[in-house]
Amino acid sequence: MIKLFFYTILFSITLFARSSQPSNIPLPEVSVQDLDPYPCDAKCQQNYLKKGLIFSYLAHQDADTQAKMLKSERISSVVVASNDESVQEENAQEEPQQEQLQEQPQIDTKEARTYSSTKIRIALLLPHKTIGRYATSTTNASFAYLMERGSPFELKSYKIENQSHEEIQKALSAIQADGFEYVIAPLTQAGEKIIAQINPELFIYFPTINKKDTQTSLSNFYYGAIDYRAQIDMLLEEAHPKLVIFCDESEVGRQLCAYEETAFKQTHGSNVTKYVIAQKVANLDKEIKNNSKLRGSSVFLNTPVVKSGMVMSQLTLFDAKVTNILSAQANYNPLLLTMTQYRDRKEMIIANSITQNNDALIETNSVLENDIVYDWINYTTTIGVDYFAWMISGDTRTYTLPVQENQMIYPVVLLKPETSRFIPYR
Repeated sequence: MIKLFFYTILFSITLFARSSQPSNIPLPEVSVQDLDPYPCDAKCQQNYLKKGLIFSYLAHQDADTQAKMLKSERISSVVVASNDESVQEENAQEEPQQEQLQEQPQIDTKEARTYSSTKIRIALLLPHKTIGRYATSTTNASFAYLMERGSPFELKSYKIENQSHEEIQKALSAIQADGFEYVIAPLTQAGEKIIAQINPELFIYFPTINKKDTQTSLSNFYYGAIDYRAQIDMLLEEAHPKLVIFCDESEVGRQLCAYEETAFKQTHGSNVTKYVIAQKVANLDKEIKNNSKLRGSSVFLNTPVVKSGMVMSQLTLFDAKVTNILSAQANYNPLLLTMTQYRDRKEMIIANSITQNNDALIETNSVLENDIVYDWINYTTTIGVDYFAWMISGDTRTYTLPVQENQMIYPVVLLKPETSRFIPYR
């Protein structure tokens, strides 16, 4: 009897004791089954989103995407639900403030936001062959913002084969026929000139163009590209009496080189040397080895990150002994930290204008394998969609960047690429 009592007590203690080891029982997962009797292509899936049938859309996504999007939706729902009636009333009465050109604070990602039920309708004008992968990434950036916002929206893409007058006119006519008034257009300067000639009655935002690079002054055109000239001007303040410029063969690369040469001569003198690097060139012996012009100079890189890494490694290899290495936005890229040695980039200074980050939007973009932290075109596209959403609904903007004469104004900060991250230069 005593043994029976002892074993009963021991069993009870064992049953209710808390183990310090993690359970091997897997956590519950949520998945959405595909019950459609017919195949559903991309257009079909987009229609589900337009109608707000999020689960029908998720049914056609892979399990990992489903899990991440469901998590994002749960977070969004909790944030919206946490807003009490008094906060909603206050936001409804708040009018958009007049924008001023001044440095804006970082976004408070913990702030709970409420939005009106106004449907946001935005069209995308996409020259696929001209902008390549950005046709997809700018679409994803726009979609991620609108999905995270949580209000009703319609986002429709209009693809054009090229930036000819005929193609653009046809697409703009279709956009107007479908009742859209707001357009995100990641076009080149050539495409923007054609749209200016057509002058449609549409609000158009160009995330790829800075207003300094256009002669257009239409009140319905908005520009979102970062200001490379402002970045270069700040970097040249760190330059020494000798400047050596490396640029690629692209039109943008040559434009930046020309601006740097002119700006440097106006402030530092005429001691400038330029080298244009062909796309397939991998060996820079002629430009770097035993080049006395490099010794004690500031080197300005107007090259993509892979080419920049090659230049920097060979500056080290041939012991060029430069004073510092300067670069604008193109090399603000985590790839630079992995493809170069620290000694190659120890004296490097990079200008950056991606300064306002929103954790929820970063996460939603990552679900779509999209980057708005380092990719400035995706970043400026997101800002444009946010600005148009404000124009349409009057709701509070997520990004508080000022707008001056229809151009987004971005602050410029100087950074140093350290061993594993970018840190403030000063």
